[in-house]
Amino acid sequence: MIDKQDHRKINKIMRLYHKQKEAPGMIFWHHNGWIIFNELKKFVSMQLNKWNYQEVNTPIMLSKSLWNVSGHLENFFESIFFTHSDNKKYCIKPMNCPAHIQIFNKYLKSYRDLPVRIAEFGICHRNETSGALYGLMRLKSFTQDDAHIFCTQNQIQQEIVNCINMIIESYLVFGFKKIHIKFSTRPEKRIGTDEIWDKAELSLKYALSDSNLDFEYQHGEGAFYGPKIEFILEDYLNRLWQCGTIQLDFYLPDRFGSYYIDDNNNRKIPIMIHRAILGSIERFIGILLEQYSGLMPVWLSPIQVMLININDNHSQYVIDLAAKLCKLNIRVRYNIKNEKINLKIRKYIVEKIPYILICGDQEIRNNQISVRDRNNETTIMSIKDFIKKIQYEIDFRVL
Repeated sequence: MIDKQDHRKINKIMRLYHKQKEAPGMIFWHHNGWIIFNELKKFVSMQLNKWNYQEVNTPIMLSKSLWNVSGHLENFFESIFFTHSDNKKYCIKPMNCPAHIQIFNKYLKSYRDLPVRIAEFGICHRNETSGALYGLMRLKSFTQDDAHIFCTQNQIQQEIVNCINMIIESYLVFGFKKIHIKFSTRPEKRIGTDEIWDKAELSLKYALSDSNLDFEYQHGEGAFYGPKIEFILEDYLNRLWQCGTIQLDFYLPDRFGSYYIDDNNNRKIPIMIHRAILGSIERFIGILLEQYSGLMPVWLSPIQVMLININDNHSQYVIDLAAKLCKLNIRVRYNIKNEKINLKIRKYIVEKIPYILICGDQEIRNNQISVRDRNNETTIMSIKDFIKKIQYEIDFRVL
């Protein structure tokens, strides 16, 4: 039996997405769900701009030879989808790092150009077994808010601290206060020397110490190319969800021949930091749906305002008000069907719409609206005051 706060059950009420056997582990986003998806992208893009990232987009499939160079074929083979064209073999990308290295390598870089921070909402595919698939939480196709920072040895510490601050700052916007941090060290199956791994692990440890953060060790759980910091969110049911990651990589830029010119006019290999904030956007939506029981903050709600009339005499008032709110980029719908008002209200409460605005004789006479919120409280307000209230909640992402 599915719990009432399970995101799969909430989805059926809010009509956000569906899955079907012809595309196992992949999502058909419906209009309401795609609004949430794109609002999260807008939020992350705002963070990228604030922290000086370059947003890019790369192909969904790359030559098999690139994945051989990166080491993914050897270390990640079972999770990769393969295809071919013109007698050439390709991999459907399971992650974005090799593609971002191609962008870094395209133009000559000086030490003055570093750090270079490249970010992408990259669509990734991983060949998960059918038994591992679960709602939005585990998929074969997902979108990762991925980024790679190319920097000098001297810049590592500050860049990692910046990533930590960016990630924690982002989680607080969504109301997550219990953030667990784990430090994953070198796995048994890895590339590189112990000397380099020592340096990489020490750099991450120092950054965590500089940020005054407590953490737990996860011995042997790092990526094959470097150690990582994992950010784990604790929800209202005390469940733990791993979302953001920071990985320090001394190897992939070297394998792909990446370099910059230092202040002595010599070629130097950059260090690469892999980082994600939300991780999989699909999975993060699933987490939020359960965290909020579907009662998404106003800025994330697919429909922010539902306008309803009491009878036909109020229909034009509703239509005109809807047009006014729409011009202000407030997501509004209206229902002027000849139905009982209580049935309308109940329907939109179930659909978890933040504000239901009721328009009748009194509201028209006084140029007001009756505002029913998700606490089942009704307040008479002027249209001007309501607009001011909801715009504040949207602009400042009020929980």
